[in-house]
Amino acid sequence: MAQASIPVDLFNPGQVFACLGFLEVAEVLLGHAEGGFDWADEAKPRFTLQAEGEKNPFQVALEFLAEAELQRLAPAGYTDPIPKKKTKAKKTNNGDVQAADDEANDSTAADGRLCTLETFPAAEADRLTLPLRLTKGCHYLDLTHWCDGSSRNPFKLFAGQQRSAAIARQMLEAFRTLWGQKQNAVIKDPFGLTVPLGGSSFKFDARKAWTAIDAGYSPDEQENDVEASPVVEILGAIGLEHARPDEFKTRQVRYGVWGKLLPPLLARAALGGVFVGISMRIFRFTLDMSGKNKVVTFAQEEVTL
Repeated sequence: MAQASIPVDLFNPGQVFACLGFLEVAEVLLGHAEGGFDWADEAKPRFTLQAEGEKNPFQVALEFLAEAELQRLAPAGYTDPIPKKKTKAKKTNNGDVQAADDEANDSTAADGRLCTLETFPAAEADRLTLPLRLTKGCHYLDLTHWCDGSSRNPFKLFAGQQRSAAIARQMLEAFRTLWGQKQNAVIKDPFGLTVPLGGSSFKFDARKAWTAIDAGYSPDEQENDVEASPVVEILGAIGLEHARPDEFKTRQVRYGVWGKLLPPLLARAALGGVFVGISMRIFRFTLDMSGKNKVVTFAQEEVTL
């Protein structure tokens, strides 16, 4: 068994979701994975991950992201619609340049190969919200939470004409650039290294959150890029594949962190704030609105169990 730990901001919900994402990836790639949080040093909490093998499990997960192929998933019989005529991109009402560019460039040609599923998670396929798959060799991980057709909250934050595949592609490209430049630093602190992420994202990293009405300020209008982590965005989506935070009231969300190593099955429940018989801390945050999009904001602690 190999074990390693990384820094984490427990008050940034996206980083906590991404920790579960690391656990899910390690379980698929390595097996017998367990993960948990250590807040003995309140100023420097960490997330510990262990799994089979001798290699750092965080490194294994990151190498997978660096090399995996992005695919789009659709039900049998689905075909991409004919792309609309391209128009010049304009800023949307909330200054979202990338979202406007997605709308102008309607082609899905660069969004990844289309693969069909016998069982599709949603009632029908929408080209804007198709589920995705990351695949490398015999391993794959699905990203489908935003089109979950079950009774669970899909926790879909992006809206408008933003395409799920385009968002994932942009996050992977940003991560792979960072990986190529600072690989060792990314392994040591995957969430701490940020890059300018303007426009489209899954909206998980609280550092990217802004609401134009708050102070009459839009970073896009001022030509200031907002820095956030593509690792948080991608792994946050993976972390929500089998788990959800608890949206106990409209746009009021609760999540938990756990104080000992847990397998994915128990960690998923703990993320939703379910007490699993070990020490836990419960946090809550507000989903702010940025145009049509919901955005994760920094949390406040509710209770320690």
